[in-house]
Amino acid sequence: MSDLRKIIIDDQEIEVDPALTLIQACEQVGVEVPRFCYHERLSIAGNCRMCLVEVVGGPPKPAASCAMQVKDLRPGPDGAPPVIKTNSPMVKKAREGVMEFLLINHPLDCPICDQGGECDLQDQAMAYGVDFSRYREPKRASEDLDLGPLVETHMTRCISCTRCVRFTTEVAGITQMGQTGRGEDAEITSYLNQTLHSNMQGNIIDLCPVGALVSKPYAFTARPWELTKTETIDVMDALGSNIRVDTKGREVMRILPRNNDGVNEEWISDKTRFVWDGLRRQRLDTPYVRVDGKLKPATWPEALAVAATAMKGKKVAGLIGDLASVEATYALKQLVEGLGGVVECRTDGAELPAGNRSGYVGTATIEDIDSAEMIQLIGTNPAIEAPVLNARIRKAWLRGATVGVIGEAIDLSYEYVHVGKDRSALADLSSKEIGETKELNSIVIVGQGALRGEGGADVLAHAMKLAENSNSKLLILHTAAARVGAMDVGAVTEGGMGAAVKDAEVIYSLGADELDIKPGSFVIYQGSHGDRGAHRADVILPGAAWTEENGLFVNTEGRTQLAVRAGYAPGEAKENWAILRALSAELGATLPFDSLAQLRRALIEAVPHLALIDTVPENDWQPLEVKPLSNASFAMPVTDFYLTNPIARASEVMADLARRAAERNAAPMAAE
Repeated sequence: MSDLRKIIIDDQEIEVDPALTLIQACEQVGVEVPRFCYHERLSIAGNCRMCLVEVVGGPPKPAASCAMQVKDLRPGPDGAPPVIKTNSPMVKKAREGVMEFLLINHPLDCPICDQGGECDLQDQAMAYGVDFSRYREPKRASEDLDLGPLVETHMTRCISCTRCVRFTTEVAGITQMGQTGRGEDAEITSYLNQTLHSNMQGNIIDLCPVGALVSKPYAFTARPWELTKTETIDVMDALGSNIRVDTKGREVMRILPRNNDGVNEEWISDKTRFVWDGLRRQRLDTPYVRVDGKLKPATWPEALAVAATAMKGKKVAGLIGDLASVEATYALKQLVEGLGGVVECRTDGAELPAGNRSGYVGTATIEDIDSAEMIQLIGTNPAIEAPVLNARIRKAWLRGATVGVIGEAIDLSYEYVHVGKDRSALADLSSKEIGETKELNSIVIVGQGALRGEGGADVLAHAMKLAENSNSKLLILHTAAARVGAMDVGAVTEGGMGAAVKDAEVIYSLGADELDIKPGSFVIYQGSHGDRGAHRADVILPGAAWTEENGLFVNTEGRTQLAVRAGYAPGEAKENWAILRALSAELGATLPFDSLAQLRRALIEAVPHLALIDTVPENDWQPLEVKPLSNASFAMPVTDFYLTNPIARASEVMADLARRAAERNAAPMAAE
């Protein structure tokens, strides 16, 4: 490529894009440049001065590599490539000076600081600092902020890198943090001492390079070197964010994001990050059987025998919950259909078309949002259904994309065109001949609020027609982590949820808590928490939570991802596929696998694309027949962001956040 520019970094010649900053060019060569304020996903502040490098032939002082682009460099003598030095005596002296200034007011409280052991300032002071200080005056102190129940502040440690300010303003879309004062009176603060009102605020804990912002629920519970770290997948929404689960013994101590540019970049929602305390509470750790109207603890042989006796010769319906892995779903499908029963995963009544992947997944990837110029949202509120996806839409909006919304007028942290609030607005839009937007790179995003209830399939047909007319890609935004995988393995009944449970004498619920089961049916509940499903059950079979077993999950764009076991289920709880295998033997209809590996082989044989881990397969476009739409409004599928599943409802942190959100949203009284 002729528009690349040659430069020399520490005696290595490299061709780079002229628009890159020097710090990015150094990364391409593999040269590490220390930094505190620079972050590749935030705007450039250039205020920590730690990333200084020497530009040979340039000014006789070091330059901030985060704020200078390659195209700003002047060529050397006779047109020779510009030369950058990152380890010259000038740079070494400059970095030592910057570090000395940073440490002037920084408290020496590493032994009690929660960031100790994974602190950027600690690491870089060791690598680039000096072993003594010339500063003898007293250190300054700052008052701590109250940012709410998630982020604990120790503002005396703050080095004013402004990463938290830039993240909350640019990515989260709230304007509640900023910097006041000058000189040594400068400090980061919140506007009118407000707590943060964002469901992505926990990310500032990761961004803070010192211990000024730390996790309040995790504080003083563990040190980083005590923890076992497991890379896995999040199931709190259908985005499938990549996460790292840190455990100490059998307990999950914290959850952190992992970078995956195609899914969650390096952000996660607050529910994902802080739900871990729900994994300890309200757990089902022993089987139960209902005797004389009351649930009594039982042994595994007793519980399986009661369940098998109830299922033999009866009409059985299997219901797939929102957090079930693909393997458990497939095992239940094999078991129930082997008994002549039916299985249904669309427990919320969404009319998703069976066997038509372009209808229940779409044709777009999450990454397509980055380059979109027009985004049309239909019956969805991504701010609470998938906050990380909403941040991605905001990023596209900041770059100039136009966003349209059909549904309720909601706060999305960015401006949008409110096209209408009901199905008739979609019908009008899908029937128009769209000229100019055909040339735009556009996406139609359909939420579950649009597809639930009678006529949901017709809404989808109109959305697909709109995508065709405007030459757009289509993305179906799910709210349940298990839904796409269950649709892939065919856990659906003709006629949907109503037809599945209509004549069922026995209902086998695989963690399906978000629905009411009619009286009269015998209910077998297999799940991890004592939630609504367990209260209604006649037999309870305790299963593992998603952090306690290996499993496949398919996210909202159709990407298969692998969740890895981080710990073990409590008490007598077992892995979900193993419970179903044991029950099948009790029924005399033994499933043809004895290990998870054998089950996966059968699963991949039946649905080959599930073997393509971290890949988004292309889906054949199969438009649905367009029928007239009613003018019914779209109901939002998620009303309380913090309490959407049994694990979240068992969490004290989530309960506190839900209470605070309800108080904020309550209508103010006249006197206020």
